[in-house]
Amino acid sequence: MKTKNTDGLRQELMDSPDLTQFLSQNEELFVDKSVSELLNYLFEKKHVSKAALAKQAGMSEIYLHQIFAGRRTPSRNRLLCLCYGLGASIEETQELLRLCGMAELYPKRKRDAIIYYGLLHQLDLFTINDRLFDENEDTLC
Repeated sequence: MKTKNTDGLRQELMDSPDLTQFLSQNEELFVDKSVSELLNYLFEKKHVSKAALAKQAGMSEIYLHQIFAGRRTPSRNRLLCLCYGLGASIEETQELLRLCGMAELYPKRKRDAIIYYGLLHQLDLFTINDRLFDENEDTLC
């Protein structure tokens, strides 16, 4: 299997005169996993129960199971809640957001900076929601 980093793939795309050829040559490199598949992969790395994850992510176990089964697609806020619940790193969180087609955390936005800080310093979701509220920013859940 070929491996190319994102920058290499981006450069190849910019240099390619033929989109069809680019797509066929790089077919195996495109991410085509569902949100539930990506979350399940991260969940398996973290060794936490789904009951504990639901509690730490501030959501019901029913909703959580629907997400993991692929019956519900979480919003960006809910994905971030799950990242807090999983104890995900900044890198894991940013990659999950990217692969799910959502905006990464952008520290030039006050709200994103608060969320980023919380993940970086392994604060719990409830502490971050309190801080977001104190700063007149929308809470995650």
